[in-house]
Amino acid sequence: MASIEPFDAVDLIKTKRDGGTLSTPQISWLVDAYTRGYVADEQMSAMTMAIFLNGMQPQEIKDLTLAMIATGETLDFSGLSKATTDKHSTGGVGDKITLPLAPLVASFGVAVPQLSGRGLGHTGGTLDKLESIPGWRAKLSNDEFMRQLEEVGAVVCAAGAGLAPADGKLYALRDITGTVEAIPLIASSIMSKKIAEGTASLVLDVKHGSGAFMQDPVRSRELAEVMVRLGNDAGTRTVALLTNMHVPLGLAIGNANEVRESVEVLAGGGPADVVELTVALAREMLALAGLPDADVESALADGRAMDSWRAMISAQGGDPDAALPTARETQVVTADRDGILVKQEALPFGIAAWRLGAGRARKEDPVQHAAGIDLHAKPGDTVRAGQPLFTLSADEPERFARALEALDGAWAIGDPGTPVDDGGPLIAGRVE
Repeated sequence: MASIEPFDAVDLIKTKRDGGTLSTPQISWLVDAYTRGYVADEQMSAMTMAIFLNGMQPQEIKDLTLAMIATGETLDFSGLSKATTDKHSTGGVGDKITLPLAPLVASFGVAVPQLSGRGLGHTGGTLDKLESIPGWRAKLSNDEFMRQLEEVGAVVCAAGAGLAPADGKLYALRDITGTVEAIPLIASSIMSKKIAEGTASLVLDVKHGSGAFMQDPVRSRELAEVMVRLGNDAGTRTVALLTNMHVPLGLAIGNANEVRESVEVLAGGGPADVVELTVALAREMLALAGLPDADVESALADGRAMDSWRAMISAQGGDPDAALPTARETQVVTADRDGILVKQEALPFGIAAWRLGAGRARKEDPVQHAAGIDLHAKPGDTVRAGQPLFTLSADEPERFARALEALDGAWAIGDPGTPVDDGGPLIAGRVE
């Protein structure tokens, strides 16, 4: 005989549709019943739209997050001899920060368990970037994962399906129902996975601006506040930095070229903005891990962070000395006049890199590791007529026309004194 369910999905949908509040048992049941397949996709679609339109109370968001964690396993790092800390970014264009950051933090004897994903749309995934290194593999067994955390400190690998499986199901549904941007759903999605991951502390990099998932700075601060509260309530010490993604981060947008730029940072060089954000996030992570006075810059300058990177890549089968893939075709775009580069909008550059082959439209699509864009100037720089502004790289030359279409109006050169549209400071605030 079929067991009798304690709630009716239609009643819960109507409650939320009419602006009501769901109780802890109702939310727990809903998430579990959806994961089991008892609540249908059509019903959960109606619920996510009701949440999108009416929002959720803080207690409801907390209940939703904990219910999603309860659908799967949680990791336990209590057996490690080191403190654990992690970072999550809401993503953007040229955001390769995890690559230099994880080994930099690990070089201080702290464990960084970075369970990462693949890119979809214009934001590249960390795993896609690392897979441009010959031999490197994203999948690790639990034993390999724990051993590498103990011995090397830094691990960037694919998250198993066992962490918050409700989130995977719900995320796919939000993607096709126009409910991705709901703050309660974003916050519970990110934090259910991060809390289930079991790290003792977490630093969030919540972006705003053209290339960000949440473009409005006010909404991005609201998202950060909700996520920080969720983390701290669950016993994961959490802080957030609010950062600017109006302009691409660094000079490389793609996969292999972003690895190349990350290695430059680890060698003590690299673009100033990538270094600034890497150092700021490392300081926050190390402070939460009990090292508030760590001299982060010296670890980049003296080679310790690079040693940590080499150990991390080698442990996952990668060759840190191997040549990275390069594209068969390139096209250079030059300045049409003398002046100041006053605009370089992140989103169109992200879409252009995606059209060159650096991203994917569907989860199963391959990425072209050598495809992407290298910038030769940033907003505020003086340029001369004929000077290269950026180089497009792709394996198929027919991709260039559509990439250039995306970039129409995305950059501009002005006269000296023209205001520069850079979205303001790189680090705009902090939430704890």
